Amino acid sequence: MQSTHSGLGPYVESWSPGAVTEDDVLSPGPVAALSALLDRPGAVAAAGDPLPPLWHWLYFLQWPAQRDLGPDGHPQHGHFLPPIPDRQRMFAGGRCDISSPLRIGERAQRISSVSTVTTKQGSTGELLFVTVRSEYLQRGTTCLVEEQDIVYRSGRSAGRHPAGLDTSAQPGSDEAWQLPAHPDPTLLFRFSAVTANAHRIHYDMPYATGEEGYPGLVVHGPLLVLTMLELVRRDVPSRPVGSLSYRLRRPAFAGERLLASGTPDGHGAALRIASHREERHATAEVTFA
Repeated sequence: MQSTHSGLGPYVESWSPGAVTEDDVLSPGPVAALSALLDRPGAVAAAGDPLPPLWHWLYFLQWPAQRDLGPDGHPQHGHFLPPIPDRQRMFAGGRCDISSPLRIGERAQRISSVSTVTTKQGSTGELLFVTVRSEYLQRGTTCLVEEQDIVYRSGRSAGRHPAGLDTSAQPGSDEAWQLPAHPDPTLLFRFSAVTANAHRIHYDMPYATGEEGYPGLVVHGPLLVLTMLELVRRDVPSRPVGSLSYRLRRPAFAGERLLASGTPDGHGAALRIASHREERHATAEVTFA
């Protein structure tokens, strides 16, 4: 691991969590639940079928005891949570290489470890970047390798957020692939449940606005990513994804009208989530196998 030696650096100089190996059965239930949440007419896949890209986020979930949650709903302790004071967490992006898709209905194994730890000076203060690398195996063979970039800060910072929300303005696009989305509080609550995410900014309006300073409930970053990938699954279902990368850039809020759009080029596609006020809340690059 890499680390610096000033600011947040000293807190993680000796922090070196070992690898963790976990097992889970990729049962069909969570796939059916997310399919319903996305308003698909039925489960997008069943036992024996390949799991859509990144839908493994429905598995290997962590359910800490209630007493182990912090005031924001995040776990206070965790194997891969860095030991910095007044820790605040943000999901920044990631990458995934898929050599063969995971299969629904089979047992899988995940081996996770911290690959890099770096500190950077951002516009709102010092940030700690932690990248967690996970290998997913079935029947002893590595099916996919994922890296997730998580950003931490010590204490809160006043981010750049809109003063109010326009819930009627429609984003536009001339791209070939388009999928409108209109996340509401019920959708965010259901996605929190299906992914075991207790962060209060996604379902507790008084907390999100009063404590965190947001203009509304925050749409989950992973939900934005999965919405972008629905373009690929819907428009080119016969083209398996070989690799993808994604970045979460600006938060979107419940009630806003969003548009997932994409431009395919034969080898893959560039994807994004837009609102009337932001052209790129999230972006992704997909390469076909």
